Amino acid sequence: MALKVGRGAFAPPFIVMDVIAAANARQAELPAGAPHVIRMEVGQPGTGAPSGAIAAAQIALRSGNPLGYTEAFGRISLRERIVAHIRSWYGLEVPVARVAVTVGASGAFPLAFLAAFDPGDRVALAAPFYPPYVNILTALGMQPVILEAGPETRFQPNVAMLDRLDPRPDGVMVASPCNPAGTMLHPDELAAIARWCDGNGVRLISDEIYHGLNYDSPIATAAAFSPNAIVVNSFSKYFSMTGWRVGWMVLPEDLIRPIECLTQNLFISAPYISQVAAEAAFDCHPELQENIARYRRSRDYLLATLPGAGFPHLSPAEGAFYLFADVGDRSNDSVAFCTRMLNEAGVACSPGVDFDRTRGSRFVRFSYCGPEADMREAAERLRGWR
Repeated sequence: MALKVGRGAFAPPFIVMDVIAAANARQAELPAGAPHVIRMEVGQPGTGAPSGAIAAAQIALRSGNPLGYTEAFGRISLRERIVAHIRSWYGLEVPVARVAVTVGASGAFPLAFLAAFDPGDRVALAAPFYPPYVNILTALGMQPVILEAGPETRFQPNVAMLDRLDPRPDGVMVASPCNPAGTMLHPDELAAIARWCDGNGVRLISDEIYHGLNYDSPIATAAAFSPNAIVVNSFSKYFSMTGWRVGWMVLPEDLIRPIECLTQNLFISAPYISQVAAEAAFDCHPELQENIARYRRSRDYLLATLPGAGFPHLSPAEGAFYLFADVGDRSNDSVAFCTRMLNEAGVACSPGVDFDRTRGSRFVRFSYCGPEADMREAAERLRGWR
């Protein structure tokens, strides 16, 4: 007799991870001395953790103190540094009780969804989107409601889209800067969405993990516009600490204890050593700003050169480190297009079907957070590839 398999077992793949595996395999096949695969498929900063964070971790490891569990919401000293960071960046005072340290942003999303919604609840979000939003919601029995956004709204949702929803959703998910398009909700736009959510009894969840990686447009936090919003942030992107798996949330008052209980049961706490390193990372802004300058140079170079390499239709790239390219004039099968690009040009990028399940076959995403020389070499290779 066949055993029952739960709905979570049928979660679709996060295709970017499959592209990483394909790029690794392609690199392994290359003969010695052959040009290496240029990695533009994944949003992982090539710089690594800042030196002060690494030094703090080394001191903690040599101290002889046990690296045990912390409180579920993290070390109080780290939470206090996060409060100071919020004050410095946004001019916003947040009580430390509302700050929860998490196992990366990836650990924060299921906590937020479980605390805010029930199975069957409807959560609206714009496509293109970060794939795990939809995959986690679906695995938890919630219903994603997809708002198709395009260049006319910088691939971002707006109040007019929300007003057209009938029935209204139970939640709204936004991301600014967003993955995959690198576009932003400007402060007035985010404020309008927050007001709409509060006025309609809808829970707002704001993914702000790319804050700090903004080039021309100012950042704003949803916590400044709504006391009911859940804000998710991370040390992975601006702080360049992907593998340390540590992030944070700013919680509304009514969800503090529910999310604390969920954290106790699901994760216990974020890793002690990662929390020590994360706290030290707040003293490393000069080094981190050098990373941002490098991303900006790569962004500017690619925006100037990719159109001449056959990619004229690019997202505005206001933040993060992504370019979303419409390749519909060259292919309507982005998976095959990316496979051919990897095999023929040695450039790995991500197919748009991961981010938009109805229109993604005509889009690809380039990540430009790798070594600056690689980003320039990628443009040169693509110029000679058709």
